[in-house]
Amino acid sequence: MSWTTPADLRRQILVLWQKGIILAEVVNGTDLFPKRLSLKTPNAAEMLARFDEVRAWIQAVNKQAHIRVVMRETQHRQLGSNLMPAEVWLDSAEAAAALIDMQKPLRRFRQLLMQTEARLPAVRSWLGKRPLVALELAEVWPQLLEVTAWVQEHPQPGIYLRQIDVPGVHSKFVEAHRSILQELLDLVLPAEHITASVSRFNRRYGFLDKPERIRFRVLDDNIGLFSGLHQPDVSLDVTNFAALRGNIRLVFITENEINFLAFPPQPQAIVIFGGGYGFAALSTAAWLQQCQISYWGDIDTHGFAILSQLRAYFPQVKSLLMDRSTLLNFSAMWGHEAKPINYDLPHLTSDEQSLYDDLRDNRIQPNLRLEQERIGFEWVLEKIGEISP
Repeated sequence: MSWTTPADLRRQILVLWQKGIILAEVVNGTDLFPKRLSLKTPNAAEMLARFDEVRAWIQAVNKQAHIRVVMRETQHRQLGSNLMPAEVWLDSAEAAAALIDMQKPLRRFRQLLMQTEARLPAVRSWLGKRPLVALELAEVWPQLLEVTAWVQEHPQPGIYLRQIDVPGVHSKFVEAHRSILQELLDLVLPAEHITASVSRFNRRYGFLDKPERIRFRVLDDNIGLFSGLHQPDVSLDVTNFAALRGNIRLVFITENEINFLAFPPQPQAIVIFGGGYGFAALSTAAWLQQCQISYWGDIDTHGFAILSQLRAYFPQVKSLLMDRSTLLNFSAMWGHEAKPINYDLPHLTSDEQSLYDDLRDNRIQPNLRLEQERIGFEWVLEKIGEISP
């Protein structure tokens, strides 16, 4: 049957619901209703050839609840005068929701709207833009409003998230809903209370970040860092790491924790447990600029990207165990890089660039990767032993 059925009418409304248009109308009042639905009716030939089917179709459309059917008299040469559905209308959001069994979500959304207007009217427009998201957040919406209102009342507070004093709200709640809270806060806060140049939640709204920490091991007890301790494994905040004073000439950075823990003793040296991308914290330690730095990462495209990023902060960095001979010597240990990169890296040496190009262009083997922990330890000791302060 090519005529519009009651199921077709429901599907039209369901599309409007799934796009958030019906709920947005509740907020914005854009004159969506009354809404005329698309209606395809039998033509004269079909009325004559399939009269019983046409009559059943008319009854089905007329029996459909929650719609308003406008009937129109038609004249047919053989059948005479007949009343035929000509227009179908939905008169309200309630009727639309009832037609697709969404009365309960609609009532819930109206409750959210009432809560918002009572507690934080400035957020009302957000409900009109993201109504379906608001419905998904219905259980926590009151807390989201309270946190937003608290920050509005305490702009740029200069405290940790855990110190927000909102009953029933803890720091994990804020962290779990940062993306939504950012949308709400950007809406309600004046520009002078938003650090628009940064996207990180804490810095954007004036909260304190947890201190970044740098973990390192002392590889020579005689460098004068921690008297009486033997090759300690230490974590310091960025400020105290930058203030270190000692006879440090060599700095090794590795991404693998076991390699970090097993790194052999070296004169005038420390080894840092790297954190992948992101070396801004190290850059605050001016004394590192006077050190010989060796970086040991995986032989894959991401390993070279990290190396390039580190060298942007410390041009003197040399790669360790990230060369072609190491790669070929441990071919039995080759693995697969799940998501290789393929963009240019500006801070590689010519040899590193050549190997990186071979990796990203799959000239040796598709998505080739040699993880640093798969390299034989005797080979590691030999290469490290070639480095002297």
